[in-house]
Amino acid sequence: MRGMALLGVLLIVLGIVGLAFDHFSYTETKPVLKAGPLQVDTQEHRSIAVPLAGSIVLLVVGAGLVIVARRRA
Repeated sequence: MRGMALLGVLLIVLGIVGLAFDHFSYTETKPVLKAGPLQVDTQEHRSIAVPLAGSIVLLVVGAGLVIVARRRA
């Protein structure tokens, strides 16, 4: 049952992080041309949206797992 409680706490933390940050942005560098010692790169800016409903579901499921683990212990 300890593993279930640990998983529940992890889901709660992920849900809180998802609520705190509505999106994550990062930059990806890709090589465009390689010709001997010459190399040309391009940078692409990417953004990943975190759905609000997904964060809420993670919180609820995590809390449920913690409650069930405490009752069975």
